[in-house]
Amino acid sequence: MDRTEANSGTREVSDRLKFDVAALEAWMNDHVGGFEGPLNLSQFKGGQSNPTYKLEAGNGRAYVLRRKPPGKLLPGAHAVDREARVMSALGREGFPVPKVHGLCEDESVIGTPFFVMDMVEGRIVWEAHFPGLAPEERAAHFDAMNATIAQLHNVDPVAAGLGDYGKASAFVERQVKRWSKQYLEDTEAGRIPAMTALVDWLGKHMPPDSGESRVVHGDYRCDNMIFAPSAPRVQAVLDWELSTLGDPAADFVYHLAMYRMPARIFTGLAGIDIRDLGIPSEEEYVAAYCRRTGRDHLPNLDYLMVFVMFRLAAILHGIKGRVVRGNASSAHAAAMVERLEPLAELALEQAKKARL
Repeated sequence: MDRTEANSGTREVSDRLKFDVAALEAWMNDHVGGFEGPLNLSQFKGGQSNPTYKLEAGNGRAYVLRRKPPGKLLPGAHAVDREARVMSALGREGFPVPKVHGLCEDESVIGTPFFVMDMVEGRIVWEAHFPGLAPEERAAHFDAMNATIAQLHNVDPVAAGLGDYGKASAFVERQVKRWSKQYLEDTEAGRIPAMTALVDWLGKHMPPDSGESRVVHGDYRCDNMIFAPSAPRVQAVLDWELSTLGDPAADFVYHLAMYRMPARIFTGLAGIDIRDLGIPSEEEYVAAYCRRTGRDHLPNLDYLMVFVMFRLAAILHGIKGRVVRGNASSAHAAAMVERLEPLAELALEQAKKARL
């Protein structure tokens, strides 16, 4: 599957995800300053979890709507209220996120809770090797991604009004338990031997708690950010559904996993001559992050690498469950699920090579 072609742009809203546009227009008239109807809706191709729509207003302004998907959902999933809250708070801190105009938790408006934000113009890069750029441009884009996640992890959650956004301790232990439980309980999605082995390995090799607590994005990848139209600058970071308070090292290692994943599994760099492309090495990328966040090293890197790959595989397992239940929001969800077993196997290989 060509990820750029599959995920770029919009399409007609699917029948399952249509709603009363007039009701949304009425809500926006009351809650979005400067809004003028009528509305024209389309659905973004990308995204697997919360359905996302482009809203084109009568005065030419464009907005984005994120909503909970309809249908049977796992408890605690698809928390659009949390997305709206963290983006609003980080925007006040000067972090690059779209401006949030309002959150609606009244299901009578469009059928599920939603929020509306500005549409940020720019580029979304769907492949980790940033095709089409010169080596020096590619290096600058990697530096921008590195600086942006470091900026996030340097935000004081209490000062940002997010001191209660999650539990401040035992993040990795709680995450391992959460995703292990979600994998084990979603019986409709079936069992994967490598996933079951990873549940056991992660539980047996749990490192001591780092004691660090920052706002973590949870899914920080190049395709979850918007770059400036013609500059190596992150205009906005998107998709905050998995954000919480947690260990910033784990959040960074999730991003770092691109170095160890081949493109056939996800948006990875493994097997590519990155030096010839101008991409920094994994070691150089870690060193830049550590410098920006005042660290001398990244603790428990090997364990965290296994954990983040397992968690991503657990997310794909959840998508598989939604495909089975008929409420996956993307037309390409089934193709995503094909990566589940190879990713679980890769995570198990990392576990076997881990230096603990």
